[in-house]
Amino acid sequence: MDKDNRQKNSGAPFHARPKPVRSGKPADRNAGPRPAFGGSGRERGPVSGNGSRFVKKQTGVKPGRPISPRPAAVRPAANAPSSISRKVALEIFQDVIHKEAFAALSLDERLKNANLTQLDKRFCASIVYTTIENLIRIDYALSFFLKDADALEPTVRDILRISACQLLFHDRIPPNAIVDEAVKLTRGAGMEGLTGLTNAVMRSMVRGKDEIKWPQRDEGAHYLSIMYSVPLWLVEKLTAAYGEQEAEKICAYRSEAHYTVIRPNLARLTDAQFEALLQKKVWEVEKGLAPHAYRVRLASDIARDADYFEGNFSIQGESSMLAAQAVDVKRGMQVLDCCAAPGGKTAYLAESMAGTGRVYAWDVHEHRVTLIRAMTKRLRLENVRPVVRDAAVFKEDLAGTMDAVLLDAPCSGLGVIDDKPDIKLRVTPESVRELTGIQEKLLNTCCQYVKRGGTLVYSTCSVLPEENGEQIRRFLSAHPDFSLIPLPEGIPERFRAQYTDLGLQLLPHRDGVEGFFIARLRRNS
Repeated sequence: MDKDNRQKNSGAPFHARPKPVRSGKPADRNAGPRPAFGGSGRERGPVSGNGSRFVKKQTGVKPGRPISPRPAAVRPAANAPSSISRKVALEIFQDVIHKEAFAALSLDERLKNANLTQLDKRFCASIVYTTIENLIRIDYALSFFLKDADALEPTVRDILRISACQLLFHDRIPPNAIVDEAVKLTRGAGMEGLTGLTNAVMRSMVRGKDEIKWPQRDEGAHYLSIMYSVPLWLVEKLTAAYGEQEAEKICAYRSEAHYTVIRPNLARLTDAQFEALLQKKVWEVEKGLAPHAYRVRLASDIARDADYFEGNFSIQGESSMLAAQAVDVKRGMQVLDCCAAPGGKTAYLAESMAGTGRVYAWDVHEHRVTLIRAMTKRLRLENVRPVVRDAAVFKEDLAGTMDAVLLDAPCSGLGVIDDKPDIKLRVTPESVRELTGIQEKLLNTCCQYVKRGGTLVYSTCSVLPEENGEQIRRFLSAHPDFSLIPLPEGIPERFRAQYTDLGLQLLPHRDGVEGFFIARLRRNS
């Protein structure tokens, strides 16, 4: 799933977290309409040394770099953040933990209504995302200073969690200030009687945090789960699928690159023309790893840029672009994008056909089809036909009519947890089993629309084999009239080299793009 599609199982637009604030400077991770706190984004991955550069210097980290089990300490500005920033952070954290809200959306909504400085907004966002990203590790640390955390009043426990986060990961905040603010939060929540407990726990943690007995590497999955804050069941799945060393790299991955990925409107601009347009802006820009991809830094409110409104470019993840490119559309084709909202891949397909043919864009939710319509209007795509339709329900009159079908299926999203750490809190073994059933039904239904000799592309933003390669294995066994075919030559060799007899599994730490799976099949003539 891409910037348009990674939220398929949420029904909400995506705003990714900012990286933790360092020395008071905002981390620029814009991608898509930006949350009010002023530093959001999502479409990025580690920067490869092979990416070409045409504006300013390249920064970031290389895929596969060694990663310390302990996340890097955050360094807020010298000016102390206000108490209200912590109060808002607590409210957002509770929205995510107790109300199953999406962190980015809650952050956006609450910060719009909060009277905070930009510094406070960035600090608030840092607390929220750092706590969520490291929650298992934080709870483990607190267990050394609490007898029964689960028995605590939930608000007090959450105050201790965001306070422990500051103590463990924000190394320029004085410990006494963290303790005092935790007590203020407890009192402000109307729990004066529990301020003594909050004070005692946090002071004990200040004194004893360096004596915490962290798991040792020889403890295997338990070590990975605690040190990288990944649920134990997921560590075990990843270890079974990839082996312990690769599983650790998947769990440990934290990108240090801060950029938005954009691409030109392929129906209007060549890459050269788009580069000329970008040269006029004050952004830092470098070529991405996918064709037509450009990684942008120092771009504030990029979705409010005049050229964005004019439809000259779109914001889209590189893995998403690769999935759309795998369809390899030609002019005049009839193409179906089965789970299309809010339309990034739809646009890529329609633009690639230069206004010819038809791209039928289906989604089961009316409000998400509205997003597709808005996108087609902005990009002036006359060859897109958005429709509210459940792709799992077979439409007999369309059987065998499509030159190509793209199924970017609802999935766990476990390929993008670096950008969306709250995914780790809501995905369960049960939800994965439910999703695999949905994916299988969608594959079995939507393949029937592919004409003889036509193409079917299946993609997810997951790293779990049961959602990816195993789905393709079962599908090919049940549908002998389909066969796996190579990725088109236009996709760079660095990605095609990873293609197996079950498809392409992209891993962020290895491949420098979002975690994604792509399989390209043909219906035999």
